[in-house]
Amino acid sequence: MTDENTSPTDGTLVRTALVFPGQGAQKQGMGEVWREAESWPLVAGISEHTGVDVEDLLLKADDETLRRTDLAQIAVFTTEVLAHREAAAAGVLGEVVACAGHSLGEYTALYAAGALSLADAARLVAARGRAMRVCAERSPGTMAAVVRLDAETVAALAARAQEAGEELWVANVNAPGAIVVSGTADGVARLGESAVESGGKVIPLKVGGAFHSPRMADAAAELEAALATVEFAAEHMPVVANVDARAYADGGRWRELELRQLTSPVRWEECVRTLAGELGCTRFVELGPGRQLTGMIRRIAKDAATVPVDSSAALAKLTVPSD
Repeated sequence: MTDENTSPTDGTLVRTALVFPGQGAQKQGMGEVWREAESWPLVAGISEHTGVDVEDLLLKADDETLRRTDLAQIAVFTTEVLAHREAAAAGVLGEVVACAGHSLGEYTALYAAGALSLADAARLVAARGRAMRVCAERSPGTMAAVVRLDAETVAALAARAQEAGEELWVANVNAPGAIVVSGTADGVARLGESAVESGGKVIPLKVGGAFHSPRMADAAAELEAALATVEFAAEHMPVVANVDARAYADGGRWRELELRQLTSPVRWEECVRTLAGELGCTRFVELGPGRQLTGMIRRIAKDAATVPVDSSAALAKLTVPSD
């Protein structure tokens, strides 16, 4: 085994955070990288819990199908579960002290931290995806990334758009200079004009709605009903919540926090700072498709080690005996 889990100076275990990406990381054939994994039979179980043929989704669905919000979320969640199970079995996770996930990834984080069973987490992901899809169809909207501007400037530009009668909000604060806004198409277009005047740039995102904004308020009822049917563990490993970047180690607040997450910004930069600062994590293991969180973390916690596990091949490189 390599020494990824230990300090290079004294051999002690480093404090590790597990992080899980959100919707947007999906792509056609995304399950192929785990198809031969021992944990692949979990896919059948998740299919039962969600009412979706997840194996077909992971192996055969085209990109257009995977852009559907409810299906995308189930697909990403499943690959994260597989990555987590395989990495745990391989012994590469190290001394895990906390978890966090970006938007959808927060549900996988709750599962990995022992706050939710796999069945309950899968049911919630399915209910959340359905609720968000239906809400977006009733209340259409979009999202866009804003680059080269800080969070304060983007917030001020969004407030200016609101004053002009547009519906536009900050949806994600991902990393320095990496902000996402959410709202109507007109609101995003107005921001695009003012962002250019301020030296920034707006990049439209291919998403199914104005997520993490007040336009998702109608999704709350269905998710609230689903949350009422699951049990959160009384005690679990700390999970840093998207809505306030605080660590929670009991199940008392998660129903409220997940409802708020639907309409609140994802404060990812602050979440990483909580993990690195308050919780002392010096190693971040990203589990799931893509390596987007790894790139963000490197811009926030620059001295931390980052370990992306997005395939069996990536995992194999971590488990090769060192010389």
